[in-house]
Amino acid sequence: MSATTVAARARGLLLLGLCLVLVGILAAAVLGVARSAGPVSARRVADGTGGPVDLRAVPADPPAPAPGPDASTGRVRVDCGRNAEEHYNQDNLVVSPGLPGGAHHTHSYVGNLSASARSTDGSLAAATTTCRGGDRSVYYWPVLRRPDRPAARPYERSAGHGNTGAILREASVAIEFLGNPVSKVVPMPRFLRAVTGNAVAATARDDSLVRARWGCASLPDRGTTSYPRCPPGDPITRTLLFPSCWNGLDTDSPAHREHLRFPAPNGVCPAGTFPVPALRLSLAYDVPAGAPLALDSFPEQRHGPKTDHAMFVDVMTDTAMARVVECLNSGRTC
Repeated sequence: MSATTVAARARGLLLLGLCLVLVGILAAAVLGVARSAGPVSARRVADGTGGPVDLRAVPADPPAPAPGPDASTGRVRVDCGRNAEEHYNQDNLVVSPGLPGGAHHTHSYVGNLSASARSTDGSLAAATTTCRGGDRSVYYWPVLRRPDRPAARPYERSAGHGNTGAILREASVAIEFLGNPVSKVVPMPRFLRAVTGNAVAATARDDSLVRARWGCASLPDRGTTSYPRCPPGDPITRTLLFPSCWNGLDTDSPAHREHLRFPAPNGVCPAGTFPVPALRLSLAYDVPAGAPLALDSFPEQRHGPKTDHAMFVDVMTDTAMARVVECLNSGRTC
């Protein structure tokens, strides 16, 4: 073997040794970082935001605008129970009608007991309902889970897409229709579709569509778009307010938002729209202190609390809606 060949092999062995040393150093560094970081908490994995917010440290909301002389100051409450019937599915009849499983996460329903992706106006009008007084409207929202608890029921296991764990049952569900602080309201058209919130808020370019409001039952004057930390024994709340300025023409629109818009902070509706009853859903949950939470969502949204959203289909009869409007415009509580 020539001296040249021996020298070349020596250089090759030297380079290989250096590479092995560098790989070892890099691996040790990565391992050290991982160890120093410590374990990732279940809550951090669940909410994708780094943890809950102590609501007692959140500033109180600014006062609501004083009602004007033409305000509709009444309030109507509809009792539809709290889904004791276990009406759950992965459909979204407003956003993806005709597509079973189109939501990719599980929704909880009250009201119309037939609601599914295959629902039509006719099938909704003919169905039974959980609401007292016969309101057949559809009210629904994504479920809230405890990822530290196993899913035991079929409807808890059927969503997939990273939505796992036991579903937290609502301790209470309040459905209210409110008026407008500057104007009388006009009736909603039957079969109006409505959406509030942004299901893809975690990856959206801005928060313009975010309507999530999480809170604590004893602190109704403050809210957050994060999971809240509440005083001991205090239920966690979700409040979902729907747009209430209607274009006067359509019951739906291509993106399900153009026909219904939110009023300005002072209550004034955008030009070309008319105030209709403002739907507000208020959900409460009994959650043990420190329990991790995970809102059902699309996988890339990482269960982010600001992706909270809800949908509504008005199936009230024209007579029932007229009673709602009359109550709101006369300033009564019904």
